[in-house]
Amino acid sequence: MKKILLVLVICLLLATSCKNEPNPFLVKKNHIGLLTDSTQVKDLDAIFANDSVVRYIAGDEFTGSVNTIEIFDKGGIKLLDLSPVDALDSTSVISTVRIIDDRYKTEQEISTLSTFGDIQNAYKISKIDNLINSVVVSVDKINASFTIDKKELPSSLRFKTGEQIDEVQIPAKAKIKFFMLHW
Repeated sequence: MKKILLVLVICLLLATSCKNEPNPFLVKKNHIGLLTDSTQVKDLDAIFANDSVVRYIAGDEFTGSVNTIEIFDKGGIKLLDLSPVDALDSTSVISTVRIIDDRYKTEQEISTLSTFGDIQNAYKISKIDNLINSVVVSVDKINASFTIDKKELPSSLRFKTGEQIDEVQIPAKAKIKFFMLHW
């Protein structure tokens, strides 16, 4: 009887100790770690309880600007920039997440340390936008856009903003400057 009770206690301990914790650095289409597309601004302090949440209050309601919320880890390293749908509204959801830290990775291991070639191998590219100082590569599968500095492009493409840039024109070794998720 004692052996059965001991086995039962051990099984219960093993079952309760095997929690399946979500990866706080996993990037998917509708969430980043515990942050989801339905997370409200008021919930950020609970989600990032071990980190630092920095909110800037614009103070000028006439500007209509969105207040960026910055997330830093306990060591002071910047992790994320969050933009809510409505500025100064604690019930607003997050619309855009700018991923700064290289620990954040997609299921295909794409991070800020990745290259354009890595993105091409992992995802189907939906669109490429040619901006003044950068190129933005959009991937609809994960609602992400990857920004590449034009310094990574051949010199013939660096100063042309009106022309469409094709996938084949971007070098595979071009580094990602940062990437964003749009919800």
